[in-house]
Amino acid sequence: MAKIEKATIGIIGGSGVYQMDGLTDIKEVKIRTPFGDPSDALILGTLGNQRVAFLPRHGRGHRIKPHELPVAANIYALKLVGVERIISLSACGSLREDYAPLDIVIPNQLFDRTKLRPSTIFPPGLVVHISFADPFCPELSQVLYQAARQAGARVHQGGNLVVIDGPAFSTKAESETYRAWKMDIIGMTALPEAKIAREAEICYATVAMVTDYDVWHPAHDAVTVEMIVQNLFKNAEMGKRIVRYAVAEIPSAREHCPCPTALQSAIITARDRVPPKIRRDLALLLDQYLPPEKHARDGRKSKK
Repeated sequence: MAKIEKATIGIIGGSGVYQMDGLTDIKEVKIRTPFGDPSDALILGTLGNQRVAFLPRHGRGHRIKPHELPVAANIYALKLVGVERIISLSACGSLREDYAPLDIVIPNQLFDRTKLRPSTIFPPGLVVHISFADPFCPELSQVLYQAARQAGARVHQGGNLVVIDGPAFSTKAESETYRAWKMDIIGMTALPEAKIAREAEICYATVAMVTDYDVWHPAHDAVTVEMIVQNLFKNAEMGKRIVRYAVAEIPSAREHCPCPTALQSAIITARDRVPPKIRRDLALLLDQYLPPEKHARDGRKSKK
């Protein structure tokens, strides 16, 4: 197998962000994973003095619906090239007056309202219960918040992000219900992305870019495609600027978050009962917790 070039920082571009400006020494890498192909080829390049891997979440040309995203393949591909931290750029709707269109939110909580998506990278035969009380990496989130301020954004630190399947936007009844539940912003892509990133022991945080007031606001009671598209491209430029500042400030070591050891006590299945195929396919994630002498048996009985 050809040697895979490495990058420690991953950038997942959401709606409106299909390329990363300012990259030099660019290399396009197509990766096949045990979960199939990612949304697109990875674009590896140098940003500042950091090697990064950029992936357009919906594919170039925006071809993939939110609930059809190959999230496991995307995360696994980034892990394969050495990514330790993922910066997610994502469009969102606002559920509160003070989070206005074109504002930036660095959320700290998630609420899952999806129904059509797998919620784990691990297939049947292997049971893993990660801790997910704090779904976003606190250290990376702080870096993004400071970068947003440095970039001149109107930015809000913290917020509850409710995730829906889409692709349709909410009804008014749904929007009002989420507001009653004290949700702050609404989007379609942070889950299962954040969960699977945690399972892969990758730090993950989101730059949520507000495009609209969903449908609850009396002065904005309909989410139009035209409105969203206009704000998407305005937000995209700010999002890229935030990434450039953030990449320069990300510390080299991961010492102040739980992400790098998320699987340490999360694997519940007995080591000798892990199916051999899973053990082989997911060696990238499991090898350090299932050392060679404890590999799952291949099902053949001993001849003794």
